Amino acid sequence: MNLRSKKQLAAKTFGVGKGRIAFVNERIEEIKEAITKQDMRNLKKDGAIIIKEIKGRGKNIKKNRKKGVGNVRQKVNTRKRDYVILTRKLRKVVADKKKKGEINRKEMKEIRKKIRNKIFRSKSHLKEHMGEIKKWEHKKEEEKRTKQIMLKD
Repeated sequence: MNLRSKKQLAAKTFGVGKGRIAFVNERIEEIKEAITKQDMRNLKKDGAIIIKEIKGRGKNIKKNRKKGVGNVRQKVNTRKRDYVILTRKLRKVVADKKKKGEINRKEMKEIRKKIRNKIFRSKSHLKEHMGEIKKWEHKKEEEKRTKQIMLKD
């Protein structure tokens, strides 16, 4: 009357250890005939197979113990990661503007220096700044033209 293989099948079916499987002695003949996992499920539903409760001490037995110095988790510093993400994003914007011909090489270098020094908070801040530069340059050019016109007269 070796039921080791039946116990193993039941344990695998219900996802528990073999030690927790118990067979009802009056129904052993039915258990011997069971071949598939579905048979085991049906027998459990009928009450021929019983799954015992977990025995042993609980895992929360450690009370009032202080953490050692080596186990104290420190707050992760994300400053560098944030800097890298923002810098890459802003540099990509500047490269696109340069490629389109909206800014020249000198302006690009100046803006990249400012990006490195974390002057810009976001992409929109950078674009706003670049818009101001354009306005300022446009104003300078107009002043030059007016001076040239005045000199000719």
